[in-house]
Amino acid sequence: MIIDAWMQHPNTGWIGNPMFDSLRRWRPGKWSEKALPIQDTVAEMDRAGVSVGMLCAWYGPNGPMIGNDEVAHYCREYPDRFVGIASVDLFRPMEAVRELRLRVKRDGFKGLRVLPWLWGLPPDDRRYYPLFAECCELDIPFCTQVGHAGPLRESEPGRPIPYLDRVALEFPELRILGGHIGVPWLGEMLSLVMKYPNVFIDTSAYKASRYPSELVEYMRDNGRHRVLFGSNHPFWPAGECIAGLERLDLGEAARSAFLADNARRLFKLA
Repeated sequence: MIIDAWMQHPNTGWIGNPMFDSLRRWRPGKWSEKALPIQDTVAEMDRAGVSVGMLCAWYGPNGPMIGNDEVAHYCREYPDRFVGIASVDLFRPMEAVRELRLRVKRDGFKGLRVLPWLWGLPPDDRRYYPLFAECCELDIPFCTQVGHAGPLRESEPGRPIPYLDRVALEFPELRILGGHIGVPWLGEMLSLVMKYPNVFIDTSAYKASRYPSELVEYMRDNGRHRVLFGSNHPFWPAGECIAGLERLDLGEAARSAFLADNARRLFKLA
């Protein structure tokens, strides 16, 4: 079984956003310039052997980019294939808390994701803190991005230390997932994983053949590591990301933890 910890199904406005021009230069002609039907995303999951995708909403300073309603609709349409991850408005904390609570309790969402580079605010900013408290109350993880920003935004808000370090210290109950590995600060991110029992990493936006050696060594040496598979579909489809995984020689326990077990534990999936 494979669980994809980071994917999104794009709409027309999201996929055509100019801030993704840098990603288009990295992968010319590799992804559609228009929104495709949800069946195409399911078909891509089938080709890659992905059983379940954690399907993410996007919310930025200018409003929803992929709305929670859209994600909830796809989760209802394919309840065995998608699990919703909410996104909310950091600038309206009470509305954000209520929206998160609604999505978890009514729509069965299993996490909150906020991208620091999108807001220009690192996760130790005061605007996040009501949401962290609500995540603890709802028993869901906070999912974020760590490392450099691929889109045309500043990368500094994604640096793990000191920002995410402070959050993990001040909210010991909060489960935290740092997506995109954390390069060029992978050493910092791994140090947080080893320091705090509730900090995890996902490999979204990286192919298995490009995983840094430091990450691979950590996974090999720890059968119960805290690294999750993620693709970042549609930018990086799951099939491309998982190709060559067998060459990493992780061992059965570490491979199982990576592909599904850690996601089940983090998101408390059935």
